Amino acid sequence: MAGRWLDVGTAAHELGISTDAVRKRIARGTLRSDREDGHVRVWLDVGETEAGREAQVDGEALVEVLQDHITDLRVQLEAEREARRRADTIIAQLTQANAALAARVPELEAAESHEDASEGAAEGTPTSTPGQGTMGAQNDSQRVPWWRRMFGA
Repeated sequence: MAGRWLDVGTAAHELGISTDAVRKRIARGTLRSDREDGHVRVWLDVGETEAGREAQVDGEALVEVLQDHITDLRVQLEAEREARRRADTIIAQLTQANAALAARVPELEAAESHEDASEGAAEGTPTSTPGQGTMGAQNDSQRVPWWRRMFGA
């Protein structure tokens, strides 16, 4: 295993970290060290230094892989944004349609009560007027609008 003994400051510079970080690594036992004549020396393998790591790793291949991954993520993000736009458009259209239908409810109720009144008059059935007793109560329960009977409102 190729390497060399360095002082703490030089080892920190070679590793690209602070001297305190080197001392912590020595304390944790992740860096091999030796004390000689009151000075601490650190053993660094060639693969542990920045120059050694750069020699071991093909940086261009990693950058290319990361760029491909970023491109894929951007495509996926754009597809999600488009799906969200479509969903927002559908929600807006449904909201408008619901408002239009809600505006027509009084119109439909009026048309239905007018139909019921004309059918009752044609059949000779008395229509409900206040104070008619039980007959009026029965007619009121029969005059529930169709949409309330259908949707239980």
